[in-house]
Amino acid sequence: MLHIQEAIVVEGRYDKNTLSQVVDAMIVETSGFGIFKDKEQLAFLRKLAEERGLIVFTDSDGAGFVIRNFLKGSIPQDRVKQAYIPDRYGKERRKRQPGKEGKLGVEGMRPEVLVEALRKAGATFLEKSGEDCPAGRRITKADLMMDGLAGGPGAAEKRKALLNALDLPEHLTANALLDVLDRMYGYDAYRAAVDRLDGWNGADRAGV
Repeated sequence: MLHIQEAIVVEGRYDKNTLSQVVDAMIVETSGFGIFKDKEQLAFLRKLAEERGLIVFTDSDGAGFVIRNFLKGSIPQDRVKQAYIPDRYGKERRKRQPGKEGKLGVEGMRPEVLVEALRKAGATFLEKSGEDCPAGRRITKADLMMDGLAGGPGAAEKRKALLNALDLPEHLTANALLDVLDRMYGYDAYRAAVDRLDGWNGADRAGV
């Protein structure tokens, strides 16, 4: 597994799933054209670009370039790198029919093709796992559950409060939140943010 400092932007969850099997990096979805109307998500991408750099890794078809060009005009270009997959024709296994242009997307690329595209984009490869993460122990799904942020009554509301406190998009899922917290904040900062939330603190955690 290769570890990359920059956050990587892809179009959808299948692209993310494929890429996450090849590299260890923060991978963010645009939900296709959904990024055009999602001001919170765009602000989040700007934040990632500023703090760790951003790699845009969309498909090679027309839709992919529409999204790529939108991001190119929305985020400071000195904080963005562009990764391109080659034009390869075919159909992903999960699909009944090829895409409109008949080209494979990120999800249909072989691992070595994805890695080469990232290298050509100038991705910053790290030597050791976790080198790009804050010091301290990893944050786990169990932490989120213990703090009432996942898997229980009121979890969505508490998660939204934490996201607001950290200036993160409210639509981040519990799994996406976990990745962001672990890579950008670390356990100590997470613990402090949770304890500062209005109306509840560490003493209110489930099971305490």
